[in-house]
Amino acid sequence: MSYLVISFSHKNLDIKQREKLAFNAEEDKDRFIKQLLDTSSTKELVLLSTCNRVEIIAKSSNVKQSSRNIVEKLASYSGLNFEFLYDRADIYDGDTAVHHLFAVASALDSLVIGETQIVGQLKDAFRFSQVRNYCDQGISRVMHYAFKCAAQVRTATSLGTGSVSVASTAVSKAKELVGDTKGVKALVIGAGAMSELAIKHLITAGFNVTITSRDIKKAQILADSFETRVEVEPYSNLEFLLETIPVMITATSAPYPIITNDNAPSSSIKRYWFDIAVPRDIDEDISMFDLEIYAVDDLQEIVNSNMTQRSAQAKEAYTIVGRATLEFYDWLKNLDVEPIIKNLYVKGDLIIDKKIKNAIKKGYIPKENEENIRKLCQTIITEYLHVPSKQLKNISKNMECDLITATIQNMFTQEATNNDVLKCEHLTKI
Repeated sequence: MSYLVISFSHKNLDIKQREKLAFNAEEDKDRFIKQLLDTSSTKELVLLSTCNRVEIIAKSSNVKQSSRNIVEKLASYSGLNFEFLYDRADIYDGDTAVHHLFAVASALDSLVIGETQIVGQLKDAFRFSQVRNYCDQGISRVMHYAFKCAAQVRTATSLGTGSVSVASTAVSKAKELVGDTKGVKALVIGAGAMSELAIKHLITAGFNVTITSRDIKKAQILADSFETRVEVEPYSNLEFLLETIPVMITATSAPYPIITNDNAPSSSIKRYWFDIAVPRDIDEDISMFDLEIYAVDDLQEIVNSNMTQRSAQAKEAYTIVGRATLEFYDWLKNLDVEPIIKNLYVKGDLIIDKKIKNAIKKGYIPKENEENIRKLCQTIITEYLHVPSKQLKNISKNMECDLITATIQNMFTQEATNNDVLKCEHLTKI
């Protein structure tokens, strides 16, 4: 069994293609995962779908077969050509899959390097599979280590500071375009997590914020959560709001555009709309002389500027990710070694117990000395096994770990198991 990650992101697909791959409905995600787990080679699976990426994280007994099955199902779901998707897919297995997952969790593979949303989104995706028993010990172990790695990166670097989300990047661009934000209104469409972030950054930037959503109660609750006043408008007023408010950020989970040529009004003021949803909320065919529209991929200029400033921090973060990948495999191998050491001591205790009982039965030792003799024998066993136990704990640094542990199991415990092959290529690169 090997770790497998298939990745589609802003690096290998444009926004038109990514929005076809997006899983916004839990029912679609649930159905898709079930289909993949019905295949013989894919045993555990987590599906991460965000505005910038779709990641399939799996345990597989046949990486090549699983990869084709996954891409075939994605092609069927999205309507995109299989060969096109397979050629574009970034496919990682073994230690490269673990390294990539840790980099994703640490926001090093994000459009906005250091963005703070991705680790939460990954936790949600993991929780989705975990509660439905779509993943087991293998995925659980690597996920928990990924979250640990992300925490180390946040602690050791300053990547989480500044403009570190798509929402905050959109607000930065809006502020750059508007100039003085005092008294300038900004509209937020949607009442989810991305909308909450957008409102937070708009308030910080000095905008007067209005929110609208089909779910007016949810919008009101979100507005009330801020100390600064956030106006709530009914969704039926959308056209008027779009006409009169100069800055708009939309971040709904609608599976289709909510703003089209039919409901997008012209205006006498200069307007800037930011569509940070995937699939997009704004129809790509909308074009007006008084309107500038920015989608996720259009924010790349600010992202590149931030990346230049963060390059040194990112280098340090990648060092942490590489080290965490190596430590993860060391930890997995130690998990295999610990039961062997325990079995050696248990075997020794069983032999001591058997021999003492036979010695008492045959009159070689008096019954009243049984405990003292047992303690002496256990001391001998402990001292005898001390050095081998220490060496076994260090064996994870040996590339032949699996062969050695299996041999020891056969020799001493007679309980050899078919453990996963846990060789880590990073050992040869350091």
